[in-house]
Amino acid sequence: MKAWFSDSGQRVEVFIPSRRWFRPLMGRCCQACTPRSWDGFYHTRLSSLGFRSATWVTEEDTRYRGWLVRRICCVLAVGSWKVLTNTPGDLLERVCSNKRVQDVAASQACGCRGDSKFQQQCKEKVLGILAGIQAPLCLPMLRLCCWALLRFLSCLFFSVQLHRGQLDMVLRAVRRKPGVPLVFLSTHKSQLDGLLLSFLLFSQGLGVPRVTVGNLTCSPRLRALLGCLGAVFLPTRVEQALSDQDGELPVAVLASYVEEVLRSRQPLVVFLEEPSAPWHLSGPARAWLAPLYRAVRDGAVPDILLVPVGIAYDRTPDRFCRDGAEPSAQPLGLRACLWAACRALCRCFGCARVDLAQPFSLQEFVAKSLICQSSMGKPLEELLPTILGMLSSQPDYSRADGPEHRMTTSSEAEEEMMVTKLGLHALSDAIACSAVTAVGITSALLLHKHRKCVRLSQLMADFAWLLEETLLRQHDVSFSGQLRALVLHSLAMLRAHLTLYHLAPLGDVLVVVKDSAETQWELSCHSTQIVPIFASEAVGACAIRALLLELLPFVGEAPCPSSITFSEDELHHKILTLLQLLPPSLLGLKPCQPLDCQSQDILDKLTLCGLLEAEEEGERYLCDVSSRRCRTPHWTNLDFSDSDTDSDDNHCKRCFRICEPKDSPGFLLFFCHLLSPVLATYVRAVAFLEQHSWPQPEHPMWSLVLSTLQSFKNIGVLKERPSPSGPLLHLTQPFCSSEGRRKLRAFLEQFMQL
Repeated sequence: MKAWFSDSGQRVEVFIPSRRWFRPLMGRCCQACTPRSWDGFYHTRLSSLGFRSATWVTEEDTRYRGWLVRRICCVLAVGSWKVLTNTPGDLLERVCSNKRVQDVAASQACGCRGDSKFQQQCKEKVLGILAGIQAPLCLPMLRLCCWALLRFLSCLFFSVQLHRGQLDMVLRAVRRKPGVPLVFLSTHKSQLDGLLLSFLLFSQGLGVPRVTVGNLTCSPRLRALLGCLGAVFLPTRVEQALSDQDGELPVAVLASYVEEVLRSRQPLVVFLEEPSAPWHLSGPARAWLAPLYRAVRDGAVPDILLVPVGIAYDRTPDRFCRDGAEPSAQPLGLRACLWAACRALCRCFGCARVDLAQPFSLQEFVAKSLICQSSMGKPLEELLPTILGMLSSQPDYSRADGPEHRMTTSSEAEEEMMVTKLGLHALSDAIACSAVTAVGITSALLLHKHRKCVRLSQLMADFAWLLEETLLRQHDVSFSGQLRALVLHSLAMLRAHLTLYHLAPLGDVLVVVKDSAETQWELSCHSTQIVPIFASEAVGACAIRALLLELLPFVGEAPCPSSITFSEDELHHKILTLLQLLPPSLLGLKPCQPLDCQSQDILDKLTLCGLLEAEEEGERYLCDVSSRRCRTPHWTNLDFSDSDTDSDDNHCKRCFRICEPKDSPGFLLFFCHLLSPVLATYVRAVAFLEQHSWPQPEHPMWSLVLSTLQSFKNIGVLKERPSPSGPLLHLTQPFCSSEGRRKLRAFLEQFMQL
């Protein structure tokens, strides 16, 4: 048992759970950033309330009983769902009377503020922008579509699971803070997510939410239908307005509209990522989070309760609407949606699971973040010298921006930093609370452990092992049942990419993975579910692989890995380098944690799971790959005794020896393979840099490779510059040459296990 005290003065304890199967309640909010929310909106009994399927409606969900009720219970249930709040009738007048809207309109009209003609023109402009953002709810159409969606989801999925304890936790938070609006910050796996979340929240008594629509281009008819069901859209070119001219009228109208939605206590759903660009905070998400932050900062609403939401599918209906067409090829029409829905009914997508994390207060999060801001960025000077092979001093990863820095920071930069931190924090929480599917576990085993073929009996044993490791790390799964049935169900979901052979003499089944790029892509997409769970061990394993690769030219024949000992500072250096490179939301890391704390946590987890064994400095070892002085973790300098002095000399330099856990053979190699698909995408992105002419226009819909280019932009490989046709991406000077790109490729490949 370890304990320390957080900045809020509360005692924080970390314990090692026992190895037994249990179903934890996930989604606790950050204790460091929101300590009051962590204590206030949770009860231990919530984990025992069990699950329910949102698509299973019986007469128990209505006020009536009888044989006729059992036949029309869906109609009666949908008719009894309550619309708690709606858009105010004088919304246009409220938006037009907003001071910021009037100031922006007056600045565009050259100061003719008191003119009646100007006021009429301003009202017409605001009306046009507001009509593009939202439409009034049509309750008859809403109930009709909810009934149709209930029947459709019942045919599409075996079940849509929702944890009763998580729902009760959100309802408790609403009752404890009456009058405070709810905002759901969700991951985005499919274009079906908006309809699914709207249906779930409406059916569970949370009201009809306003659901944000990201980069999806809709036809006028589909846009009108979605608008009357609660969808809200960003005004045209609002993302450019947010970054270039913060005072433009569409941005002001959007901010005023969000304030009115919050005042009327309508739930709001914001998707933090795009289905084509996972793990990255999307541009539309930033555009919606900025008005939320301003509303609390300016006092338009006293507080906002934020609820991260995780969505998991056995098979993601990612091509549900467009059937593989490019998202920007043409506007999505109503006829295309109906045809895609009819085709989807002929397929089986397994089960779906929606997880609601613990609500937390935005006002508390902002206040805490302004008091202690940690360095969540990735400065170029910390990673670029490592990529280019240049010597640099050891960066200080534990520093935080001091008060002097905050005083010189402009309000726009502070707002951008706060919105980014809030978005990344919520995205990490949403990914962490997402349940793992049986298809995800099976795909990870077939992709990272049994890459060619495996017997069904061995696959079942490995499935049980990986399931136990997942539950041990306090992550839930979206399934229950007999082991053989679960494995066969996941194989049925992946049957297009597998070949099964019955082994009659052994009474077993041989599972053969098809050798195709499509199979690798499908398994990779499913296996990313377990990456945040084992991210710390995977990063540490890749760092060990990179160090072993550096040793090979000096040791001749490949020695036994257990005979090699690494120094602590070299392990920290490799781990920190990889932490800077990969998106924190992919690794399940919170942006409020300094990098050196995350690195030390990774070393502790590797030691805990038996992959590393610590040795003191005086013990004999065969090879030390570093001659530099060991870096002392910042937490070892804390003095818990009554002494007034601390000394770095009291900290013993540690070394680590590679071990192989007896109960988990091949653990290290499995963890090395876990990040290979992501790193392989980075390597393919380097090839993309060499094959295309630059500058390149920044495409609004990032594919997975373009999402990797977004990471390259963060670390300084690419630089964005504005242009009349939109943002352009330029290669920075060190990577304009083929030698610089070769070094970048070699830097990435050192961590990748083929």
